[in-house]
Amino acid sequence: MHYHEEEILGKAFDRRLMRRLLNYLWPYKWLAALSLFSLAVIAVMEMAGPYIIKLAIDNELSANDYQGLLILAIIYIVVLIFNAFGEYAHILLTRILGQKIMYDIRTQVFTHIQRLPLSFFDKNPVGRLVTRVTNDVETLNDMLSSGVVAILGDIIVLAGIVFVMLSLNWQLAIVSLVVLPFMALATSFYRSRIRDVYRTSRLRLAKINSYLQENISGMATVQIFNRETENYARFEKLSDSYREINLKGIRYHSIFYPIISLLSTLSTALIIWYGGNRIFNNFLSLGVLVAFMQYIRRFFMPLNDLADKYNMMQAAMASSERVFKLLDEKEQKLYHGTRVPLAQTKGKIEFRDLSFAYNSEDYVLKNVSFTIQPGEKVAIVGATGAGKTSIISLINRMYEPTHGQILLDDVDISRIALTDLRSRIGVVLQDVFIFSGSVEQNITLGNPSISQDEIKAAARRVNVDRFISKMTGQYNHELTERGSNLSVGQKQLLSFARALAYNPEILILDEATSSVDTETEQLISDAIHTLIKNRTSIIIAHRLSTIRDVDWIIVLHKGEIRETGTHEALLGKKGIYYRLYQLQFGAKAA
Repeated sequence: MHYHEEEILGKAFDRRLMRRLLNYLWPYKWLAALSLFSLAVIAVMEMAGPYIIKLAIDNELSANDYQGLLILAIIYIVVLIFNAFGEYAHILLTRILGQKIMYDIRTQVFTHIQRLPLSFFDKNPVGRLVTRVTNDVETLNDMLSSGVVAILGDIIVLAGIVFVMLSLNWQLAIVSLVVLPFMALATSFYRSRIRDVYRTSRLRLAKINSYLQENISGMATVQIFNRETENYARFEKLSDSYREINLKGIRYHSIFYPIISLLSTLSTALIIWYGGNRIFNNFLSLGVLVAFMQYIRRFFMPLNDLADKYNMMQAAMASSERVFKLLDEKEQKLYHGTRVPLAQTKGKIEFRDLSFAYNSEDYVLKNVSFTIQPGEKVAIVGATGAGKTSIISLINRMYEPTHGQILLDDVDISRIALTDLRSRIGVVLQDVFIFSGSVEQNITLGNPSISQDEIKAAARRVNVDRFISKMTGQYNHELTERGSNLSVGQKQLLSFARALAYNPEILILDEATSSVDTETEQLISDAIHTLIKNRTSIIIAHRLSTIRDVDWIIVLHKGEIRETGTHEALLGKKGIYYRLYQLQFGAKAA
């Protein structure tokens, strides 16, 4: 698995990324504006409190005006109530905003993942993609909801407090803020260190997720080969690496926050020292000194909050780089050039001088040309690695040809929309994927146009109803993840029912009788005869006994077509097909 690309992504703060992130905020601008307004209310109330205390000390207390003191006390309580309502509104609005944004990003990422070409998934482990949709999106939610709005609110509070302090006494304001350069140095040191910690932390978490997903998916193999101890040791190593980087971040936190606390305490001490001397010399009132002590405490609170938000921004920038890198992956084109709409498909398939390579010039198919007429049953055989499965992937446009063309009814399939093309082709793979859900859902795959009668008819025609009728709940029986409560043969038969229910004009069977017992193989053979009737069919098979009745056979060898013909004709040539047949049946091949 390649994770190096995640380790070297982008800058700590990127305006381009931030603009893209703010696009998700724009549809909810009024909600964000209300949240900002609530922060403005909080800011005004924060600034009003100390000033009321200053008035009470300098005016009412010094003049023994008990009625005026009572009025100021009532006003102070009203300020506290407004502040509480402002905080309530702010928390509620930002959380709603965050949930809406997270929903939008997550659904966009999931939709985009489904439209990516199969080659993308060949290079990206599942755990990494799961991290994008879960952890990274959650981090962006935190930043876009509470982060951005709260940072603006903190800036408003800081600007307001500085303005009020300068208005009350500019000399004392300068003395109280003299620690800011030292705070800036501490923040710069912390920021440069914590950035790398966050990136490395995300990288190592992605490795843990990928390994965990892989290990759980392959649990049967792990247990059969007694790999529990070795796998535990590897997982422990990954977890230890993740713990160490997080502990490093904790150490930076434990240094930074006490320094900020010390500087804020030093600022308070400077106010008491300088302000006290000014009071002794009758240049300052006690109310102003008390107000300054209140303001400086409230000044450092948003500064500490900004430091926390900076941490959030670091994590969000790292997450946004990865999420946008995923979103920037090119989706597979629905069609190339001018779209050609499909009418009723006849089922003619033509490969015209086609070559294909998964990587660079390492071709797995070379100059392949053949034509399958409508309704023909054609088998493709060859040794492992000959290119049989690649042909299936290309017909479905899971991959695009490197050179050459594939035509369906004399139309280049690259000009046919993917949905149109794939709705005409039914594929039964060797490794059948069963989703968690009911039997019915696994046959229809959620297609509402397939009726109950069509589901049951398809199941009967391919013999799958035999074991469905014995299940609790029958078609409503819940299947576990990847169909772990089904046998290999049952999965295969269920996939036949799925293909038949969709009633495709073209059918592709990939090693459909492999890894099953003789009885199940007979059921599958009967199902195959039902499936291929009256439709163009391509059968990929290692068991040559299953393809005797096809119209003709294509023999692939090292990515090239070496022989074509009927079963009897190919045996008579005594070439590659004959040798394959001999390997399976020995003397019977003679």
